[in-house]
Amino acid sequence: MAWTQTQARRLKELGLDPEAVECPASNPSEQNHLFQQIEKKQVKKTRAALTRFLSKDRLTRMERLSHDLSRTLIHHGFSRVTTPVIISKSALARMTITESHPLFNQVFWINDRQCLRPMLAPNLYSLMVDLGRLKTRPIRFFEIGSCFRKESDGARHNTEFTMLNLVEMGIEMDKRESRLQELAAIVAGSAGLENYEFQTESSEVYGTTLDLVAGPDRIEVASGAVGPHSLDSAWGVTDVWAGMGFGLERLLMAGLGERTIGKWGINLAYLNGNRLNV
Repeated sequence: MAWTQTQARRLKELGLDPEAVECPASNPSEQNHLFQQIEKKQVKKTRAALTRFLSKDRLTRMERLSHDLSRTLIHHGFSRVTTPVIISKSALARMTITESHPLFNQVFWINDRQCLRPMLAPNLYSLMVDLGRLKTRPIRFFEIGSCFRKESDGARHNTEFTMLNLVEMGIEMDKRESRLQELAAIVAGSAGLENYEFQTESSEVYGTTLDLVAGPDRIEVASGAVGPHSLDSAWGVTDVWAGMGFGLERLLMAGLGERTIGKWGINLAYLNGNRLNV
């Protein structure tokens, strides 16, 4: 027999794959009894994990990942910045995201001029302009912060998600692509991600990108671009640069070999990957 939809959903909440959990029952009564046994065992395991988090771990996997990545990037000469979550409609327009763009309807608008940022890039482009006035080269900086989009695919997307974006300005033109791969490898190594590969993709915003794919379903965990870029003129950026954005929830999910992203996101249903209503 197959698990009912309610049973399968509960098993998934408790960190089990319903398709991988056998249901050797011959009737609904046996099935319900077996389900209760499995649920009880998994609830006990989840409560123990939550207790361990409160008494020993104290930092979530996401927080540890963020700390590790920050430490690694700073070691490699990058400076960490923090920019506003609320951005202007005009900043999105500079990224070509206007009413006719597919991403426009995924944006959380606060009013007719401001929104919650759907990406870190607009603010980092602004920093590239200001920091570009300095004579020192290369200029390296990164940000880790929340972004917001109206998403429908709950297995691979969260409405609020955490991005790491890094930028290196003032590099040699013929070393842009190789440097992009080096930076991706630095982040992947710090995150403990070993089984990954690069793919060239087409992006609605960035045109041709170099993507990092990983995990059992080979999902995109990062996307990179280089400049000079078609977007640069709207901002007044003239440097040769390389930049890459990583989805930290996806990076964590892929590193753990999992297929769903929800329990690693920012929400009140899970804590450190553990369901709270147990």
